[in-house]
Amino acid sequence: MIEPNPKADLLRYLQEARDALVWKLDGLSEYDVRRPLTPTGTNLLGLVKHVASVELGYLGDTFGRPFFDGKPPSWWYTEEPEPNADMWAAADESREHVVGLYRRAWEHSDRTIAALPLDTVGRVPWWPEERREATLHHIVVRVISDTQRHAGHADILRESLDGSVGCLRGKDDLPAEDQEWWAGYRSRLERVAREAGG
Repeated sequence: MIEPNPKADLLRYLQEARDALVWKLDGLSEYDVRRPLTPTGTNLLGLVKHVASVELGYLGDTFGRPFFDGKPPSWWYTEEPEPNADMWAAADESREHVVGLYRRAWEHSDRTIAALPLDTVGRVPWWPEERREATLHHIVVRVISDTQRHAGHADILRESLDGSVGCLRGKDDLPAEDQEWWAGYRSRLERVAREAGG
């Protein structure tokens, strides 16, 4: 019989999401990783910076384990942060810097998860006072959900840039068909959508 190991299960799915998100940057130019690809400015490097801030907040500050010594960077949760400052990287924030921050954030998060029981109660400073308390288990599930959501965003953004697809390196989970087949498939879906739309 396999013994249950909830922390290992949670960390496995969190790490898969982290790896998928970072992998979406591979092989792209500095311009393409920063390029706003939606009307709200969503971009690949910004997604990585955002999930770094999510981990540092939820799996750091919430449990009294702050990541930053002294004054945090200006885009962090300050008195008057610039709106959406964690969703894009400034020109002087290199890809290596942002990805490095994310990797350090997940190491910090992993130490929090290892050090505390899953039923440890933390306080989320930015939630309403009446519901600020949450268990580590709840927070880890929330971080996994958020990271997977943004990894999905990254899938779509990357496909729109250069056609690259897949949820993990070497695992695209798609039928092995050529470009001609995919063009026909897309055309068929377009026809069905137009027919359904009247």
